[in-house]
Amino acid sequence: MINETKTFAKPKITSLEKFVKLADYSLMETLRADPDSTHDGNDHRPRQVFSGHFVPVTPTPLEAPKYVSHSSRFFAELGLSDELALDESFQQIFSGDLSTVIDPMRSFGWATGYALSIYGTEYTHQCPFQTGNGYGDGRAISIFEGIFNGKRWEMQLKGGGPTPYCRGADGRAVLRSSVREFLAQEYMHALGVPTSRSLTLYVSQTETVSRPWYTEDSKNFDPDILVDNPVAISTRVAPSFLRVGQLELFARRTRGDAHSNSLEELRMIVAHLIEREYPSEIDQSLSFTDQIVELAKIFSKRLTSLIANWLRVGYCQGNFNSDNCPAGGYTLDYGPFGFCEVFDPKFQPWTGGGNHFSFFNQPRAAETNYHMFCAAVRPLLAEDTAALERLDSFRQGFAENMQQQLQTMWAAKLGLAEFNPQLFNQLIQLMSQSEVDYTIFFRELSNIPDDIVALTKSFYVDKSTQLNEEWQNWLIAWRKLVIQDENQEEVSMKMKQVNPKFTWREWLIVPAYERAQQGDYSLVKELQEVFSHPYEEQSQAIEEKYYRLKPEAFFNAGGVSHYSCSS
Repeated sequence: MINETKTFAKPKITSLEKFVKLADYSLMETLRADPDSTHDGNDHRPRQVFSGHFVPVTPTPLEAPKYVSHSSRFFAELGLSDELALDESFQQIFSGDLSTVIDPMRSFGWATGYALSIYGTEYTHQCPFQTGNGYGDGRAISIFEGIFNGKRWEMQLKGGGPTPYCRGADGRAVLRSSVREFLAQEYMHALGVPTSRSLTLYVSQTETVSRPWYTEDSKNFDPDILVDNPVAISTRVAPSFLRVGQLELFARRTRGDAHSNSLEELRMIVAHLIEREYPSEIDQSLSFTDQIVELAKIFSKRLTSLIANWLRVGYCQGNFNSDNCPAGGYTLDYGPFGFCEVFDPKFQPWTGGGNHFSFFNQPRAAETNYHMFCAAVRPLLAEDTAALERLDSFRQGFAENMQQQLQTMWAAKLGLAEFNPQLFNQLIQLMSQSEVDYTIFFRELSNIPDDIVALTKSFYVDKSTQLNEEWQNWLIAWRKLVIQDENQEEVSMKMKQVNPKFTWREWLIVPAYERAQQGDYSLVKELQEVFSHPYEEQSQAIEEKYYRLKPEAFFNAGGVSHYSCSS
């Protein structure tokens, strides 16, 4: 949970020629292409994909692309020069044009299929073919996979145009959603939460698409207007983009005996997952069934830790289906996400998300995704009774492991040596009654105040005399536990390492993407810098701007407090 500052060596990669030499396409070289694909990437119309692990597809280039921003910190981690983001050839590739790539980079990318499960229920009817064979990367196209400083990364264009999985859509992302995802990924990384990363962001100077959105000052629950938006492409990066939903797809085909290679394709993608995401943790000299059991054990640890971190920083994914659950155990797909400001266990920014994906229900959502993961790998263990029993034990123990992770997290957030259920339950009740700002409250609590007055800057409602007394009694009981064994200064320091000072506030993000639509990227860059140091004290001007309560005007505001779709 502790945010660590890292120092990176001087960038070595200063040209596209040096960049492409790092190419290593493990997925396309290890797994099977759809036998009905064109193999040259000219495959953009919706269709059913019956078998294979990926479809070769070329992205659709942005018209007149323009640089918006890149992540200097991530560039440094990869060993890339900042100047590379402005290089004409590099920009051409990462705005979707692969027509002039040089060897060993390939002139086409790939899209993958996956199944849809919502809170543990399998769906097919939302697929235009009513079969489930049309779900997958509808506007996300991976274009590069390579080894950087000994670590494998896959680079994927979000908004790169239609694929066979686009289900009739245009395959584009708008600048609004691209700015949000670009900023959020790097912010989550700075928070110490496992996540996909942001590389670059380019926008078209001429191409627009129409999307439903909210009129200015709208209080409507759903969008009430169609808006023309500039088209953008952001590049997100991860060790892989293998999802639980992908494993589900091949498991469904295996159970349904969809084709003669279905079980083998399931085996192949699970083996590839182990190689891509767990090479140092799973001994590949073990039998394959033992490797799968180890995979289930480690994935459970990663997933429970991830969710505990989400709650720690106030993050709500909004749409945590199994297809949005990476099998590597990190955060992916920043669409209808949000960060809790006014504390509410049922906080849900997405109007279509429902309570099952709300803030405090995310551990349950994770459990359903883990159960789908276990069901997906189960056919590979069918002849090994002992392995199945071990798998079932991990599945049955997930809820308990999740609870342990949460208790450890809450204890750290409160500066306690161990979790205290009574104290915690009292706190949650008081936080709800006072409508506290989640981030400001815990940050101010990290100063170990001796009077409730110090915490009132986080309250959205005035306290009654009775509520004030209840708060003061809680504070006294908490302080007795907190400063028992360590001095106050040490406890405060530790708490500030898990309770960020600056959080994502949608009403401060909106001006950034609105200005960006006018060609002004200054607020995007300002937010990048603020979000790069979320635990640190920053300038007085930054504190006054970003460390404050949500203004009343933004409560229940469409596109700010809630949104039906961020695309």
